[in-house]
Amino acid sequence: MRDDLSFIELSARERARNLLDSGSFRELLGPFERITSPWLEPQGIVTQADDGMVVAKGTIDGKPAVVVAVEGAFQGGSMGEVSGAKMAAALELAAEDNRNGIATQAVLLLETGGVRLQEANLGLAAIADIHAAIVDLRRYTPVVGIIAGTVGCFGGMSIAAALCSYLIVTREARLGLNGPQVIEQEAGIEEYDSRDRPFIWSMTGGDVRYRSGFVDEEVPDALHAVKAAMTGCLQRGVPAQHRSDNYHYYLPKLSQFDTRQQADSAVIAQLFAAEDRV
Repeated sequence: MRDDLSFIELSARERARNLLDSGSFRELLGPFERITSPWLEPQGIVTQADDGMVVAKGTIDGKPAVVVAVEGAFQGGSMGEVSGAKMAAALELAAEDNRNGIATQAVLLLETGGVRLQEANLGLAAIADIHAAIVDLRRYTPVVGIIAGTVGCFGGMSIAAALCSYLIVTREARLGLNGPQVIEQEAGIEEYDSRDRPFIWSMTGGDVRYRSGFVDEEVPDALHAVKAAMTGCLQRGVPAQHRSDNYHYYLPKLSQFDTRQQADSAVIAQLFAAEDRV
């Protein structure tokens, strides 16, 4: 596969395969295992044989690695009991590898709207397990998150993204705790018009998230660019301080913000200016 191909247009399985060294891809609990959600069919929803989660083992630059990819085309990349358990277990096993002297790297491909509403608390519990597994694993090796598009990364999985050692985005990516429609529903269209696509991307798009310091690398939508950024982040090693540990910087910024002011991309970039971040 050519390296200049669009990364966004690849399926989750193709993304994982192409980020691993050629010929090293080996899928765990793949579609032929028929491990599907038991909760969707009773609600009239067609299941998917891998529950929208691809777990691949292989190597990156010759070193052991696991790549976990959410398939955004299935139920908006939503996290249920089975899909969440697959990601959490993969991260837990990678941490166990590291404790046993096998330096296993980890990459998460996050195209997800967050919890699967049809599985409610089961999905939330799975996401909590993912959070705990990332925090455990990142002590030993960088956990690299990649958000490319077109789904974005929202809900509890945006917290998972924030817990990653490094985050890589394309300009087309989006990252936010609440999705546009949720904000509009709760706060009104005057506060957040979910149909105003330029506004949405100016607030939660990859470019503004990069300029605000919430992600580490912004790359064009090309396989070679994503792969190079991923390799670079892995080579940087475990950060001296993870972004999620830098609460003494972020909390005062949020508490001092005047919520009567209508936020826009310029306000966000100024609020979290990179030059005063420690």
